[in-house]
Amino acid sequence: MFKQCLVIMKREIFFMWRDQSLRNILIAGPLFGLFLFMGIYNHPRIDNISTAIVDLDRSSASRQVIAELKNTQDLKVITYPNSFEQLEELIKREQVIVGVVIPENYGKNIALHRHTKVAVLIDGANITYATNAASAVLTVTRTLGAEVGVKTLVARGIQPDQAKEAYQSIDFREEAWFNPTLNYAYFLVLPLVLNIWQQCCMLASCMNIIGENGVRSWLQIKASGISSFKLFFCKSIVHIFIYMLIVLPVYFLAFVFFKLPLNCGFIIFLLFTLVFTISLHSIGTLISSFSRNAVDASRFGMVIALPSFVISGFTWPIAAMPHWFQSLTWVLPQTWFFQGINYLVFKNQGWEFMVNYFLMLGMMSIICYSLAALFTHGFKAHFR
Repeated sequence: MFKQCLVIMKREIFFMWRDQSLRNILIAGPLFGLFLFMGIYNHPRIDNISTAIVDLDRSSASRQVIAELKNTQDLKVITYPNSFEQLEELIKREQVIVGVVIPENYGKNIALHRHTKVAVLIDGANITYATNAASAVLTVTRTLGAEVGVKTLVARGIQPDQAKEAYQSIDFREEAWFNPTLNYAYFLVLPLVLNIWQQCCMLASCMNIIGENGVRSWLQIKASGISSFKLFFCKSIVHIFIYMLIVLPVYFLAFVFFKLPLNCGFIIFLLFTLVFTISLHSIGTLISSFSRNAVDASRFGMVIALPSFVISGFTWPIAAMPHWFQSLTWVLPQTWFFQGINYLVFKNQGWEFMVNYFLMLGMMSIICYSLAALFTHGFKAHFR
């Protein structure tokens, strides 16, 4: 029996290796993605955001605003347009992301303690740029607002120390946990690479049964005396082993060479990947069992694999999705996997927390493999 299983496994390895396009996708896809995304997100944060300032007041107070903006690491003042219209044109052409308009009489209004407005225009076409720019401008406005407030209190006869104390009575300190530097690479690179990897694995898994679904193939299996269970069990073992073999160098490069964070033990991280690989393969096997041909199987697989990362909660929080859709997101193993990866990489929740993730992925595997067996049994019945 063991020798027979070895023969089946060798046969499957031979067929997978002979398919040059599939071989190249499985081997090169995840590794290429790792180097690509590490190159893109190599810089830990977005800074030097191009900024333009329109100073219509040209007073010492307005120059102070300009100095504060220039001293901010996240912003880079590159030009000083003479009018609002020139600034608008610069933003439309994406030559600057942030525009600041200091109005006329700004210094006079500040000196007289009158309410005044400084327009801050941010190009919202790029959400990542816009979010970072808004945060940087908010830091400057808080500082300036506090300084103006202190001066106002002093002008009303309050001692400078008392005025400062009044504005510093509540100290809001922002502290980011688990990813203190808010490094994009730490958050995005590994999930993006694993998304490529899971798509490649899904593509290969969808060939598990459909590749044997021809009449000629079934007659060969029947003549050899090999049960369909033993055949597909051995084929599945080979697939899962190859998928894990592919992801190992990705993990090595990510955690050892590129120094991406991993706060949990590598064993639990690897086991979690294995359980997900099995569940992913089970879905591919199920698709392969009811597809009419290899092309349809690939299409069905990509319909599931491609959007799965988007609805997994990594690009957009699940809690922010429509309520009726939130439950649907947890039907796919990719959601459990990418959410679990985030917990393991940053927070190390431990076995007690992660056990539900392991159980859900295991249950999905059992259900999908069982349904695939029923479909395969029904197909085989036609050739008895």
